Amino acid sequence: MTRTLALWALVLMKPDGFQVTDDAGKALDFVQGGKTVARYMYAFDAQRLPETYKPYLHVFDPEGQAPITKGPGGLFPHHRGIFIGWNKITVDGKNYDRWHMTGGQQVHQKFLGQTADLDHAEATSLVHWNGEAGTPIVQEERRFTVRRAPAPFYAMIDVRSTLKAPVGDVELGGDPEHAGVHFRPANELDTTKTLYVFPRENANAHKDTDTPWVGLTYTLDGKSYSVVEMSARTNPKGARWSAYRDYGRFGEFFTAKIRSGESLTISHRFAVAQGEMPPAETIQRIYNEFTQTADPAPRISVVPAERSAPAKK
Repeated sequence: MTRTLALWALVLMKPDGFQVTDDAGKALDFVQGGKTVARYMYAFDAQRLPETYKPYLHVFDPEGQAPITKGPGGLFPHHRGIFIGWNKITVDGKNYDRWHMTGGQQVHQKFLGQTADLDHAEATSLVHWNGEAGTPIVQEERRFTVRRAPAPFYAMIDVRSTLKAPVGDVELGGDPEHAGVHFRPANELDTTKTLYVFPRENANAHKDTDTPWVGLTYTLDGKSYSVVEMSARTNPKGARWSAYRDYGRFGEFFTAKIRSGESLTISHRFAVAQGEMPPAETIQRIYNEFTQTADPAPRISVVPAERSAPAKK
């Protein structure tokens, strides 16, 4: 009886606890206080490949009513929500593209675990990066953890991918605009108002390496949203960021080699706010918690997006 009362007391103190709800075969929602924070789109249908050839994570507005990220279609249809891929994957000398999804797909197989409590919700998806024959060249365990976000952020999402080489040595290659872990805003954003924030003075995204985090502010339906992507210190070094396009797709890229039978784990945190970008001190505090460091807040650069039309997909 005492334990039951204690549990009810916790619920009353935190009515905005978390749940995971699964629309079997289609999508899995991460819900906080009855509002959808994020939706993992994992459907696969060979008859609808352009819509379902890769799983991705939609991020929702603070009301939990609509995604603020992009799905299929629109400018560059392979850009979708929070997603991962490399356009140049070499397996025992053979090349694959699991960014544009030519000649194969990323296919969700099953969930390896789901959990939720008062402070977070988590789910792990087993994803096969298939070759032309439908057998996996890479096996991925993609884990999403949606946590209680510190104000002024309303969503905080950790993405941890463990990439295993099941059939031969794997080399992950490409370039910053076509590989890595990226965020793509909704297609309807106002491209004239896109801004990027970097934790260093005189930042140059085309040249800088190993930037610990990058922020994006964009405007959608008259409302602005600010997103920060943070890179774990255990991720491969020499990383570069694509963070300059006016349509808002940005993310971290690095190359890596995975020996046959071995694996590579990479981790990123996404913090999302409505409105202008929070102060560098706030972002750095969240980054330090994510990486278990104690770095001081940096000077920052705010850089308008490049207005020229993209030369490549």
